[in-house]
This record gives sequence, structure tokens and C-alpha cells, in this order.
Amino acid sequence: MSVITRMFPSETRGTAMGIWGATAGIATLVGPLLGGVLVDLAGWQWIFWVNVPVGIYALWRAAKYLPRFERRSHSLDIPGVLLSGVGLFLIVFGVQEGQKYGWSTVVGPITIPVVIGTGVAVMIAFVAWQAKNRGEPLVPLALFRDRNFSLSNVAIGAVSFTVNSMIIPAMLYLQLVRDLDPTLAALSYAPMSLLSAILAPLVGRSLAERTPRSLALPGLIIMSLSLAAYAFALRVDTPVWLLAVMTLGIGLGSAMVWSPVSIAATSKLRPDRVGAGSGVFNTTRQVAAVLGAAMVAVLLQARLAANLPEGAGTTSLAASSSAGGLPEALQEGFATAVTQTLLLPAAVLLLGAIAAAFFTPPRWWGEQQTKSP
Repeated sequence: MSVITRMFPSETRGTAMGIWGATAGIATLVGPLLGGVLVDLAGWQWIFWVNVPVGIYALWRAAKYLPRFERRSHSLDIPGVLLSGVGLFLIVFGVQEGQKYGWSTVVGPITIPVVIGTGVAVMIAFVAWQAKNRGEPLVPLALFRDRNFSLSNVAIGAVSFTVNSMIIPAMLYLQLVRDLDPTLAALSYAPMSLLSAILAPLVGRSLAERTPRSLALPGLIIMSLSLAAYAFALRVDTPVWLLAVMTLGIGLGSAMVWSPVSIAATSKLRPDRVGAGSGVFNTTRQVAAVLGAAMVAVLLQARLAANLPEGAGTTSLAASSSAGGLPEALQEGFATAVTQTLLLPAAVLLLGAIAAAFFTPPRWWGEQQTKSP
């Protein structure tokens, strides 16, 4: 994002940032589709190995085509890096592994509540250090005085939370309840991915004439309602083709969100803060994705315990799935648990919509409207 801001003038920056946001959105949706194919054809290890040739290709293209900007001296906020890394690790570990340890003792006097609480305390210390650091803090808190930047982080956090978490329960439902192999389960999301891939670049170009709020707000609402409708349709006897069609609404909403939110994030930041703002924005995406996956996994385990007969834990579920899907007696309860779990990311999207409702038009958007005939 910071490279795009330095490469493109204000009149074309919206389109460039729109393509960047569209690419991020498309990749997030297509990833599970290709992942299912890789798992089926080559084994789960290849979801990691595939990044090697892709990474080498990306490095070659970057070295060949990206411009060499004038260097500026910077200092690394080592205390900030350590505090944020430790704090986020403790929080994510506590949330993700809490169920495993029964939300109690991990080892000796260390319990899951202590781990999470320590993580929160470390993150508070991180924020205090960022406010105190007079040099070059890792996260300049002054960034959050910009209304659009703060709201954009909430909105993109909601989207990343959802996109990276909704796949987990949905894929388990399709494979365990509907007995689909990984490739077919992933292909049921192909309509969503294709529609988003087609529309997202068009949305990016339209931002020359539309404000980010006019697209992001309805997009988040559409995405939330479509996900909720999809969740309630996850029954034992719902045709899989109908579920695939229902993903179109999620794809439509997603296509309307990524580019506008990305543009709103940095549109009013000072040039010397765009780099730091871009870093914080992308970090928000990644952290929200990790927390979303962890929280949905925990919620799914809790809902399975509430909806399945006593004794039908994850071990027996895994044994049943290896034999070709769940026994019929467990399918309805599993489907209900998945439905209840997916309502969490649907609700989080509405929080993102509330944030997008308060976006203000980018500074350059008003200039472009003045230039228009």
C-alpha cells in the first residue's frame, strides 16, 4: 500500500489501490478452493510447499519492476516489536488452546486465564510504550486520530475475521455431514470466488466516481446477511448446489468491501505516515484473521459439545469421518452447531458495517468531482 501511494498520483491512486484491495480479497477467497484441490491431489503438506515457487516468482517480479525510491533513515522499535509479538502470541495461544486445556491449567501455576490476562497486560504496556516513545514507534498512535483510518481498521478487521473463519466450520460440514471430498467441498465455494474475482476490479475502477462508504457499507451488510442465510441453510438435506448458489451473496458483498476500505484507510494520512499506516492496516488484517480462526474453532467445539450426544467428542468425530462421514445420528447436531457458529462472523460483519457508515469522502475524491465536466 505504501509503494502504491508513492507511485501513483491522487487522480489514479484510487484505481491502483482498488486493484490492490481486489487482489487481496480474491486471493483470500480463492485460497480455500485451491487448498482443497492440493489436499486431495498432492497431500496437505503442499499447502505449505506451494508458497515456495510463488514466493520466488513474486520476488523476481518485484526486483525487476518495482521502482527504487529514495532511501530514508529509520530506526527499529525493538521494544515495541517484542512487546507486541509476546502480547499477541499469549492472547492467540490462550484463545486457540483454551478448549484443549479445559480453560484451566496449562502447566504448574500457569492457567489459560493467566495466559490471556498476561497477554492483555503486555499489549497495554505496548500501547503505553508507543505513546511514550519519542523516536520512531512501531505504531504511531497519532494515526488513529484520523477518523477514516481508525474506522477502516475496524471494517477490514471484521472482513478478515469472517473470511478466514467461516471456511473452517463450512468445510467440516460439507465433508463430515455431506460426505464430500476436499476438492468438491472447496468447489462449492467457486461461485463466490468467481463472482468476487469478476466484480472486485470493477469496484476498484468505480471508486473514481464513488465514495468508499457508498460501496463498503452496503457490501458489509450484504455479506453479513448472505452469510447468515447460508448458515441457516446448512441442514442435512439442503441440496449442495443450492448452498453453492447462496455463496454468491457473500462474494458480491466481499467484492464491494476490500477496495473501498483499503482506499479509505490511507486517503487522508500525511505522506510521511502512509507507510506506517499501511503496515498497521495490514497487521490488523492478519491479527483479525488469526483471532477469527481461533475464536470460531473454540465456539464450534463448544456448540458441538452442546448439540451432540455425550461422548461424541472430537476423537470419535475424527474416527467417524475416516470411515466416510458422520453417522446419521450425529449429522443433525453437527449441522446445528455449524449454523450457530457461523452466526458469530455474520454479527462481526455488522460491526464492520457500523464503522463503514461513518467514513468521510477521501480528500482527492472532492478534487476529482470538481474537475469532472
